[in-house]
Amino acid sequence: MKYRVLISLTMFFFTKLFGQDSSAYEKRTYLDANGDSLHYRILYPKNYHKNKKYPLVLFLHGAGERGYDNAAQLTHGGKLFLDSKNRRKYPAIVVFPQCKPQPDYWAHMTLKRENNSNYREFPVMAEPKPSMKRVMELLVKLQQEEAVDQDRLYVMGLSMGGMGTFELLSRLPNTFAAAVPICGGGNVTQAEKYAPNTGLWIFHGDEDEVVLPEESRKMYAALQAAGAKVKYTEYKGVKHDSWNRVFAEKGLLKWLFNKKLGN
Repeated sequence: MKYRVLISLTMFFFTKLFGQDSSAYEKRTYLDANGDSLHYRILYPKNYHKNKKYPLVLFLHGAGERGYDNAAQLTHGGKLFLDSKNRRKYPAIVVFPQCKPQPDYWAHMTLKRENNSNYREFPVMAEPKPSMKRVMELLVKLQQEEAVDQDRLYVMGLSMGGMGTFELLSRLPNTFAAAVPICGGGNVTQAEKYAPNTGLWIFHGDEDEVVLPEESRKMYAALQAAGAKVKYTEYKGVKHDSWNRVFAEKGLLKWLFNKKLGN
Protein backbone atom coordinates (compact mmCIF):
# COMPACT_ATOMS: atom_id res chain seq x y z
CA MET A 1 0.00 0.00 0.00
CA LYS A 2 2.75 2.44 0.98
CA TYR A 3 4.61 1.50 -2.21
CA ARG A 4 1.57 2.30 -4.36
CA VAL A 5 1.10 5.63 -2.59
CA LEU A 6 4.75 6.50 -3.18
CA ILE A 7 4.43 5.71 -6.90
CA SER A 8 1.24 7.78 -7.13
CA LEU A 9 2.88 10.76 -5.42
CA THR A 10 5.96 10.47 -7.63
CA MET A 11 3.84 10.43 -10.79
CA PHE A 12 1.79 13.35 -9.48
CA PHE A 13 4.82 15.54 -8.89
CA PHE A 14 6.40 14.44 -12.18
CA THR A 15 3.23 15.34 -14.07
CA LYS A 16 2.97 18.62 -12.20
CA LEU A 17 6.58 19.49 -12.95
CA PHE A 18 6.24 18.57 -16.61
CA GLY A 19 3.09 20.65 -16.84
CA GLN A 20 4.87 23.63 -15.29
CA ASP A 21 7.71 23.24 -17.79
CA SER A 22 5.34 23.08 -20.74
CA SER A 23 3.33 26.02 -19.47
CA ALA A 24 6.39 28.23 -19.84
CA TYR A 25 5.36 28.20 -23.49
CA GLU A 26 2.41 30.57 -23.44
CA LYS A 27 -0.63 29.55 -25.48
CA ARG A 28 -1.55 32.04 -28.18
CA THR A 29 -3.76 32.18 -31.27
CA TYR A 30 -3.18 34.37 -34.30
CA LEU A 31 -6.21 35.39 -36.37
CA ASP A 32 -5.73 36.54 -39.95
CA ALA A 33 -7.82 39.13 -41.80
CA ASN A 34 -10.46 36.48 -42.59
CA GLY A 35 -10.68 35.30 -39.00
CA ASP A 36 -8.84 32.04 -39.69
CA SER A 37 -6.68 30.87 -36.83
CA LEU A 38 -3.15 29.67 -36.23
CA HIS A 39 -2.44 28.27 -32.78
CA TYR A 40 1.07 28.74 -31.47
CA ARG A 41 3.14 28.53 -28.31
CA ILE A 42 5.68 31.17 -27.40
CA LEU A 43 8.54 31.00 -24.91
CA TYR A 44 10.01 34.28 -23.71
CA PRO A 45 13.48 34.69 -22.23
CA LYS A 46 13.61 34.86 -18.46
CA ASN A 47 13.44 38.49 -17.31
CA TYR A 48 12.19 39.47 -20.75
CA HIS A 49 12.43 43.22 -21.29
CA LYS A 50 10.98 45.15 -24.23
CA ASN A 51 13.92 47.58 -24.19
CA LYS A 52 16.31 44.78 -25.13
CA LYS A 53 16.61 42.84 -28.39
CA TYR A 54 16.45 39.05 -28.56
CA PRO A 55 16.89 36.49 -31.32
CA LEU A 56 13.73 34.72 -32.44
CA VAL A 57 13.60 31.00 -33.20
CA LEU A 58 10.70 29.68 -35.28
CA PHE A 59 10.23 25.90 -35.03
CA LEU A 60 8.12 23.98 -37.56
CA HIS A 61 6.91 20.57 -36.37
CA GLY A 62 6.36 17.38 -38.34
CA ALA A 63 3.19 15.97 -39.91
CA GLY A 64 2.30 13.89 -36.87
CA GLU A 65 1.91 16.95 -34.65
CA ARG A 66 -0.72 18.70 -36.76
CA GLY A 67 -3.95 19.48 -34.96
CA TYR A 68 -5.95 21.96 -32.92
CA ASP A 69 -4.76 21.23 -29.38
CA ASN A 70 -1.95 23.84 -29.35
CA ALA A 71 0.23 21.32 -27.53
CA ALA A 72 1.43 18.52 -29.81
CA GLN A 73 3.84 20.80 -31.65
CA LEU A 74 6.05 20.87 -28.55
CA THR A 75 6.60 17.10 -28.68
CA HIS A 76 9.94 17.31 -30.47
CA GLY A 77 12.20 20.24 -29.73
CA GLY A 78 10.23 21.89 -26.97
CA LYS A 79 12.49 20.60 -24.19
CA LEU A 80 15.63 21.79 -25.97
CA PHE A 81 14.72 25.42 -25.41
CA LEU A 82 13.33 24.82 -21.91
CA ASP A 83 16.65 23.51 -20.66
CA SER A 84 17.75 25.88 -17.90
CA LYS A 85 21.33 26.06 -19.15
CA ASN A 86 20.22 26.83 -22.70
CA ARG A 87 17.77 29.50 -21.52
CA ARG A 88 20.47 31.15 -19.46
CA LYS A 89 23.15 30.98 -22.16
CA TYR A 90 20.94 31.73 -25.16
CA PRO A 91 18.05 34.01 -24.17
CA ALA A 92 15.62 34.01 -27.08
CA ILE A 93 12.00 34.23 -28.12
CA VAL A 94 10.98 30.74 -29.28
CA VAL A 95 7.81 30.16 -31.31
CA PHE A 96 6.14 26.81 -32.09
CA PRO A 97 3.16 27.27 -34.45
CA GLN A 98 0.80 24.35 -35.09
CA CYS A 99 -0.22 23.40 -38.61
CA LYS A 100 -3.83 22.41 -39.08
CA PRO A 101 -4.60 18.76 -39.96
CA GLN A 102 -4.54 17.21 -43.42
CA PRO A 103 -4.86 18.43 -46.14
CA ASP A 104 -2.90 21.38 -44.78
CA TYR A 105 0.89 21.14 -44.82
CA TRP A 106 3.77 23.55 -44.25
CA ALA A 107 5.13 23.19 -47.79
CA HIS A 108 3.81 22.45 -51.25
CA MET A 109 4.80 18.83 -51.76
CA THR A 110 3.73 15.88 -53.89
CA LEU A 111 4.63 12.37 -52.75
CA LYS A 112 5.39 9.91 -55.56
CA ARG A 113 6.58 6.32 -55.74
CA GLU A 114 9.01 4.77 -58.17
CA ASN A 115 10.99 1.50 -58.03
CA ASN A 116 9.47 0.62 -54.62
CA SER A 117 10.75 3.88 -53.16
CA ASN A 118 9.11 7.16 -52.20
CA TYR A 119 10.34 10.47 -53.51
CA ARG A 120 8.99 13.99 -53.37
CA GLU A 121 8.42 16.88 -55.72
CA PHE A 122 8.27 20.44 -54.39
CA PRO A 123 6.34 22.62 -56.86
CA VAL A 124 6.88 26.37 -56.79
CA MET A 125 3.49 27.95 -56.11
CA ALA A 126 2.59 31.62 -55.93
CA GLU A 127 0.52 31.20 -52.77
CA PRO A 128 1.76 29.38 -49.67
CA LYS A 129 -0.30 26.73 -47.93
CA PRO A 130 -2.86 28.23 -45.49
CA SER A 131 -0.96 27.48 -42.26
CA MET A 132 2.33 28.63 -43.80
CA LYS A 133 0.70 31.87 -44.92
CA ARG A 134 -0.44 32.55 -41.38
CA VAL A 135 3.02 31.70 -40.02
CA MET A 136 4.48 34.35 -42.33
CA GLU A 137 1.92 36.89 -41.12
CA LEU A 138 2.55 35.95 -37.50
CA LEU A 139 6.28 36.45 -38.01
CA VAL A 140 5.67 40.02 -39.21
CA LYS A 141 3.42 40.68 -36.23
CA LEU A 142 6.02 39.39 -33.76
CA GLN A 143 8.75 41.46 -35.37
CA GLN A 144 6.60 44.55 -34.95
CA GLU A 145 5.32 43.92 -31.43
CA GLU A 146 8.09 42.03 -29.62
CA ALA A 147 11.70 42.86 -28.78
CA VAL A 148 13.12 41.00 -31.77
CA ASP A 149 16.65 41.40 -33.11
CA GLN A 150 15.93 41.68 -36.83
CA ASP A 151 19.38 40.34 -37.72
CA ARG A 152 18.96 37.18 -35.65
CA LEU A 153 15.87 35.37 -36.88
CA TYR A 154 16.25 31.60 -37.09
CA VAL A 155 14.06 28.78 -38.41
CA MET A 156 14.22 25.09 -37.57
CA GLY A 157 11.99 22.24 -38.66
CA LEU A 158 11.80 18.47 -38.82
CA SER A 159 10.31 16.18 -41.48
CA MET A 160 7.29 18.14 -42.81
CA GLY A 161 8.78 21.06 -40.90
CA GLY A 162 12.15 20.54 -42.60
CA MET A 163 10.34 20.89 -45.91
CA GLY A 164 8.55 23.92 -44.57
CA THR A 165 11.89 25.39 -43.53
CA PHE A 166 13.24 25.25 -47.08
CA GLU A 167 10.03 26.71 -48.52
CA LEU A 168 9.88 29.49 -45.95
CA LEU A 169 13.45 30.47 -46.79
CA SER A 170 12.53 30.69 -50.47
CA ARG A 171 9.51 32.89 -49.67
CA LEU A 172 11.42 35.15 -47.25
CA PRO A 173 14.97 34.98 -48.64
CA ASN A 174 16.29 38.06 -46.85
CA THR A 175 14.88 37.30 -43.42
CA PHE A 176 16.62 34.42 -41.65
CA ALA A 177 20.20 34.46 -40.43
CA ALA A 178 20.27 30.68 -40.02
CA ALA A 179 18.18 27.59 -40.66
CA VAL A 180 18.23 24.00 -39.44
CA PRO A 181 16.23 21.67 -41.73
CA ILE A 182 16.03 18.15 -40.24
CA CYS A 183 15.10 15.12 -42.40
CA GLY A 184 13.34 17.38 -44.89
CA GLY A 185 13.70 18.40 -48.50
CA GLY A 186 12.94 21.21 -50.88
CA ASN A 187 13.05 22.64 -54.37
CA VAL A 188 16.67 22.86 -55.52
CA THR A 189 15.88 25.64 -58.02
CA GLN A 190 15.05 28.00 -55.14
CA ALA A 191 18.32 27.59 -53.25
CA GLU A 192 20.04 30.54 -54.89
CA LYS A 193 17.41 32.90 -53.48
CA TYR A 194 18.48 32.53 -49.86
CA ALA A 195 22.02 31.21 -50.26
CA PRO A 196 23.69 34.66 -49.90
CA ASN A 197 22.10 35.56 -46.55
CA THR A 198 21.29 32.40 -44.61
CA GLY A 199 23.63 29.94 -42.98
CA LEU A 200 22.30 26.37 -42.97
CA TRP A 201 23.03 23.19 -41.08
CA ILE A 202 21.14 20.30 -42.67
CA PHE A 203 20.62 16.94 -40.93
CA HIS A 204 19.37 13.53 -42.02
CA GLY A 205 19.62 9.85 -41.10
CA ASP A 206 21.13 7.64 -43.79
CA GLU A 207 18.54 4.88 -43.19
CA ASP A 208 15.50 7.18 -43.28
CA GLU A 209 12.77 5.43 -45.27
CA VAL A 210 10.06 8.03 -44.63
CA VAL A 211 11.92 10.97 -46.16
CA LEU A 212 14.86 9.67 -48.13
CA PRO A 213 18.29 11.18 -47.33
CA GLU A 214 18.62 12.00 -51.02
CA GLU A 215 16.23 14.90 -50.40
CA SER A 216 18.71 16.59 -48.04
CA ARG A 217 21.70 15.61 -50.16
CA LYS A 218 20.17 17.34 -53.18
CA MET A 219 19.52 20.51 -51.22
CA TYR A 220 23.04 20.47 -49.80
CA ALA A 221 24.55 20.16 -53.29
CA ALA A 222 22.33 22.94 -54.67
CA LEU A 223 23.20 25.27 -51.79
CA GLN A 224 26.91 24.55 -52.18
CA ALA A 225 26.66 25.37 -55.87
CA ALA A 226 24.86 28.62 -54.99
CA GLY A 227 27.68 29.66 -52.64
CA ALA A 228 25.79 29.24 -49.37
CA LYS A 229 27.45 28.80 -46.00
CA VAL A 230 26.03 25.33 -45.48
CA LYS A 231 26.92 22.24 -43.43
CA TYR A 232 25.48 18.77 -43.79
CA THR A 233 25.46 16.04 -41.16
CA GLU A 234 24.21 12.57 -42.02
CA TYR A 235 23.90 10.06 -39.19
CA LYS A 236 24.87 6.48 -39.98
CA GLY A 237 22.35 3.83 -39.01
CA VAL A 238 19.70 6.41 -38.11
CA LYS A 239 16.17 6.31 -39.48
CA HIS A 240 13.53 9.03 -39.56
CA ASP A 241 13.91 10.15 -35.95
CA SER A 242 17.24 11.88 -36.62
CA TRP A 243 15.98 14.90 -34.66
CA ASN A 244 16.89 13.10 -31.43
CA ARG A 245 20.53 13.12 -32.50
CA VAL A 246 20.25 16.71 -33.66
CA PHE A 247 18.95 17.96 -30.32
CA ALA A 248 21.91 16.26 -28.66
CA GLU A 249 24.48 18.03 -30.87
CA LYS A 250 26.66 19.95 -28.43
CA GLY A 251 27.55 22.69 -30.90
CA LEU A 252 24.12 23.20 -32.42
CA LEU A 253 22.83 26.13 -30.38
CA LYS A 254 26.22 27.83 -30.28
CA TRP A 255 26.36 27.65 -34.08
CA LEU A 256 22.77 28.88 -34.41
CA PHE A 257 22.89 31.84 -32.05
CA ASN A 258 26.21 33.08 -33.42
CA LYS A 259 24.64 33.67 -36.82
CA LYS A 260 23.64 37.14 -37.99
CA LEU A 261 21.85 38.01 -41.19
CA GLY A 262 24.20 38.04 -44.14
CA ASN A 263 27.23 36.87 -42.13
